[in-house]
Amino acid sequence: MKNVNLFELHSFKEPTFSSKLVHESPYMKVLSFNFKAGQQLPVHSHEIEGELTIAVLEGEGEFLGAGGVTIPARAGDVLVSEIAEPHGIRAAAGKDMRVLVTIAPPI
Repeated sequence: MKNVNLFELHSFKEPTFSSKLVHESPYMKVLSFNFKAGQQLPVHSHEIEGELTIAVLEGEGEFLGAGGVTIPARAGDVLVSEIAEPHGIRAAAGKDMRVLVTIAPPI
């Protein structure tokens, strides 16, 4: 077993979001992302099979998709998607945001 405190693992930074690898195995990859207010991970996709989850731990913002699609995102929300489907995330103005991303299988 492994216990990781995400809030102690890393902090926010400027001028771009920060990310930290939490766990990696042949079965999955877990990443922690911290976004200062207004920062974003642009919409992108990966040319592999698999799924990802983006869980909002703290703050609020939007999940981003292809064609300008946005879905409100707040603490407790989880986006589940094929990893090949375009995805991104943006923290709301005035709100820092922490998210946990799980990718299976790992890329």
